[in-house]
Amino acid sequence: MSAALESLLDLLDLEQIEQDIFRGTSRSAVVPRVFGGQVAAQALVAAGRTVPADRTAHSLHSYFLRMGDPGAPIVYSVDRIRDGRSFTTRRVVAVQHGQPIFHLSASFQTYEEGLEHQADMPPAPDPETLPTAEQMLPRYADAFVDPGVMDRLLEARAAVDLRYVDAPPFAHVGTPQEPRSQVWFRTNGKLADDPLLHVCMATYVSDMTLLDSVLLAHGRGGWAVGDVVGASLDHAMWFHRPFRADEWLLYDQESPSASGGRGLGQARIYTQDGRLAITVIQEGVVRVPRKD
Repeated sequence: MSAALESLLDLLDLEQIEQDIFRGTSRSAVVPRVFGGQVAAQALVAAGRTVPADRTAHSLHSYFLRMGDPGAPIVYSVDRIRDGRSFTTRRVVAVQHGQPIFHLSASFQTYEEGLEHQADMPPAPDPETLPTAEQMLPRYADAFVDPGVMDRLLEARAAVDLRYVDAPPFAHVGTPQEPRSQVWFRTNGKLADDPLLHVCMATYVSDMTLLDSVLLAHGRGGWAVGDVVGASLDHAMWFHRPFRADEWLLYDQESPSASGGRGLGQARIYTQDGRLAITVIQEGVVRVPRKD
């Protein structure tokens, strides 16, 4: 296991300070605010720790309310909304400096047999044939407005082996592309067998690249290039089938719409053998900076 993955696992191992109240810390991010995927993953950890072990997460719905301060702890308060015979529902509010910064509702279910069908996995190259982020991303360092962004970007993603099928948005500045992107990802090391850990790790990674397809549609490189200002607004996930976050997962992403200073991204995450594991939808602020 890489040192970066060990550090991320420590970040997700929340401190319980009272019944249904947990405290988490943050680490340095690419931008001077808490990474949204971290808050979502930590909130799901908090919710999961109040749920019986035989009930696994099947969905989450969340809103990013305020920018998180990476220098301050985050307190997660869990509300036990319902404990039914098959489903358990939890609501989590993340608080910093006395104000809510994030809200999550999550549902957990006991295992059941049922009807089965899924969308087919789209074509994608073998992840082992693709360059790593460390090999690909430095090629585009000259496009960044801040020379230190590349180092921070690679450091922030060091716990995950994330490989772009095609070049990232900042390789296509000024040239609109089809609003679709793909990445393969897995953790840089093996994880324990706890299903909640794998779900939380996938939640963490799911916020890294989902809005890339919005940028591609308009030939924009993103905040690092300085041609858009962006932030996550909400995030929803449905966990359909068991998976491991330490094995290759294909993140197939697209954007059906952008309007009103917002962009929508939707995606499906498949296991390498073609099983649809997760569906993800996120809307974010995507604004073109004013010239003044």
